[in-house]
Amino acid sequence: MMTPYKEQLLPLEKVFRDPVHNYIHVQHQVILDLIDTKEFQHLRRIKQLGTTSFTFHGAEHTRFSHSLGVYEVTRRICDFFLRNFPKEKMGAKGWDDSERLVALCAALLHDVGHGPYSHTFEHIFHTNHEEITQQIITSPETEIYQVLNRVEAGFPEKIAQVIAKTYPNPQVVQMISSQIDADRMDYLLRDAYYTGTEYGTFDLTRILRVIRPYENGIAFQINGMHAVEDYIVSRYQMYVQVYFHPTSRGMEVILDHLLNRAHFLFQKNPDFFNYSAPLLVPFLKQDFTLQDYLMLDDGVLNTAFLQWLKAPDKILADLAAHFLYRKPFKSVQFNSETDLEKLNQMKNIIEEVGYPTQYYTAINSSYDLPYDFYRPEAISHRTQIELLEPDGTLIELSQISPLVAALAGQGQKDERFYFPKEMLKCEEQSQLFEKKYQAFQDFILNGKIK
Repeated sequence: MMTPYKEQLLPLEKVFRDPVHNYIHVQHQVILDLIDTKEFQHLRRIKQLGTTSFTFHGAEHTRFSHSLGVYEVTRRICDFFLRNFPKEKMGAKGWDDSERLVALCAALLHDVGHGPYSHTFEHIFHTNHEEITQQIITSPETEIYQVLNRVEAGFPEKIAQVIAKTYPNPQVVQMISSQIDADRMDYLLRDAYYTGTEYGTFDLTRILRVIRPYENGIAFQINGMHAVEDYIVSRYQMYVQVYFHPTSRGMEVILDHLLNRAHFLFQKNPDFFNYSAPLLVPFLKQDFTLQDYLMLDDGVLNTAFLQWLKAPDKILADLAAHFLYRKPFKSVQFNSETDLEKLNQMKNIIEEVGYPTQYYTAINSSYDLPYDFYRPEAISHRTQIELLEPDGTLIELSQISPLVAALAGQGQKDERFYFPKEMLKCEEQSQLFEKKYQAFQDFILNGKIK
């Protein structure tokens, strides 16, 4: 009798060599088949950190490697839960291993809807990677759907529910998406490794030793609190030092303006874009299909930008050169409550020098909560990190950790005004604007608007 597809194991376990987890172990035929789909292979051509590689040159890793890493962390959690906390022994608060394949598939596929330079692209063309991830998983036209649908009828929809956080088993959902989940644990370690930032590391082995299932999700044994604290601090450091780095954001600003300019020009001269960037045309028209989306990757956008270096529009060509040759805008910190009038004066000077401020300036604010606790008045809530006492009592992390309490609810905000770096120097050939440059620089002291 043939083994059902969902239960088929590989004759010999397959491994992927990985710099973060050493080996990524694949045992299920379903997982290997998903990895081999064209939609998953597409992630090889999309960088995990977008423009961050312009600041940290080693950050060339892909969403493919991150997705494998999230799968591996999830696999290790499932193994640990089955060995120590099975439902058969623990009852409702234990782990039901019949959910393993759902968890593993959701972990592997959680980022499959990401496109090139994801967050900037989404902002310009109004796409949503989580919605597209669910489309890829549930659309009969994709290879991923064909693989998942072989498991059982309705299985693709189960995976999409995990991504949407509506799946009825909270243990599975929190394993993939919570304030300390397989996704975050992998990307923090992976991004720290590839950016060379040691302070982004934490003790994953210890965290995976103290993780516990309970009836309403995932918790952590209280004697592992310091490992969880270490994770929170690492996350804080990575956001401040890497994800919110001013130079990376300066390159994002250029990318944003470049795509906006292309979108504007397409309405006037579609023929130029039909031959210089044919794969982008459906998005410039704002009439694209799922297959159009899956044709995009970092290389497609970069090739279009190379073509735009020869564009008849000087602004498009100049912004393309700024992006391809790494000429980020400079920035200064400002206070949105007190400095707006000064910002307007600075913009006027930039305009007078000859830079259209719509394309050569930007206000960019980064914001993240290192850790958030439950607040009834909040519009949306994050899943709290719960610690498990020896008697089974749960206590929220910031209630007993002074370190986390100091970070909890305290958003890290960095407001910056971006502008051409030429505004900070007076070259001989620009003596005509020397007084303008000096007037602009008079607004700045120690990297801030004074």
